Amino acid sequence: MHSTTILLIEVGALLFALGMLGRIGRRIGLSPIPLYLLAGLAFGHGGFIPLSASEEFIEVGAEIGVILLLVMLGLEYSATELVGNLRSAAPAGLIDALLNALPGAGFAFLLGWGWDAALVLAGITWVSSSGVIAKVLGDLGRLGNRETPVILSVLVIEDLAMAFYLPLVTAVLAGAGLVGGAKALAVAVITVIAVLVVAIRYGHAISRFMSVKDAEALLLSVLGLTLFVAGVAAELNVSAAVGAFLVGIALSGQVAHTAVVQLSPLRDLFAAVFFVFFGLSTDPAAMPPVLLPAFGLAILTMATKVLTGVLAARRGGIALPGQVRAGLALMPRGEFSIVIAGLAVASGVEPELAPLATAYVLITVVSGPMLARLPDYAWFKKLLRRANTPRPTPDPIAAVD
Repeated sequence: MHSTTILLIEVGALLFALGMLGRIGRRIGLSPIPLYLLAGLAFGHGGFIPLSASEEFIEVGAEIGVILLLVMLGLEYSATELVGNLRSAAPAGLIDALLNALPGAGFAFLLGWGWDAALVLAGITWVSSSGVIAKVLGDLGRLGNRETPVILSVLVIEDLAMAFYLPLVTAVLAGAGLVGGAKALAVAVITVIAVLVVAIRYGHAISRFMSVKDAEALLLSVLGLTLFVAGVAAELNVSAAVGAFLVGIALSGQVAHTAVVQLSPLRDLFAAVFFVFFGLSTDPAAMPPVLLPAFGLAILTMATKVLTGVLAARRGGIALPGQVRAGLALMPRGEFSIVIAGLAVASGVEPELAPLATAYVLITVVSGPMLARLPDYAWFKKLLRRANTPRPTPDPIAAVD
């Protein structure tokens, strides 16, 4: 009974603190993600107030948080939209992968880490934070801008790529090696294609099994199905997150829309717990030695994200100011980077990886939204106009005279 009381006190105090941190973050225009990570560092082992009784509860909540993040992501897209984006934005997605995954892998080798850690760090530096970027675009009033569809297309390709990447990483970190990883990747490819085909042809029929008229039944049905499929996927080493993502894609129409509304509060609650748990698993004393490498990696990969956005927007016929806005908007990393790092931490790969990932996400998720505001400043607009103004070519006849 005493341990239950301590559990209630710790969880209650933690959730209240997270609520206050989220409010502070929104007041100052900052994503709450870095604040949640810092809270985890403060409450974890080596922190100011270590949590003991509630650690196991928070771990389970963190797993649910990852699943809800991914199912909500899947609910945002229909299978038809995903296929359409895949066709139109595949070149931009390939550029994005090459420019942002390879620096992460190379950096891992530079630190003397193995190829498995390099595979993990490649994913951490590759994927931008859809949640943070969507909020930044909304806050800055850019949702209707010409470059916004280009940004969203890049994010959609990244999200879909994670359905293949996560099973590969899960298998490799489980000790299956390259052959096992290739098998997991093949299973993931077949599964994703099968789900997309079924969702396109029979998505409405699947959604009819769930009625939007009974909100309670719909919430329980979608949440139960998501947790069940995620658990089965984890047992098959396909990744629980991918299973949840595919459930979201399979649902469509009014069912998907209503599920988004109903699951959003749960997603926000457990996602906050997930970020806190990752902070809990990171020793604050391990942070200072990796700060300099994290800054170097952040500067390098924020620059490559800007280049990604510029090239993708240029392919879409967007002018230079829009190209720059697209590049600056893509810089923050967040949810997926922490999910990938969490897989590595659970498998015991490179003890420095967790503090490096934490510092890296903190740097990008704080500085990214701030730098995204640069195109709104008059001096920056003037600089872009000057760079976009073609220089007059010298008259060869006048030069001879």
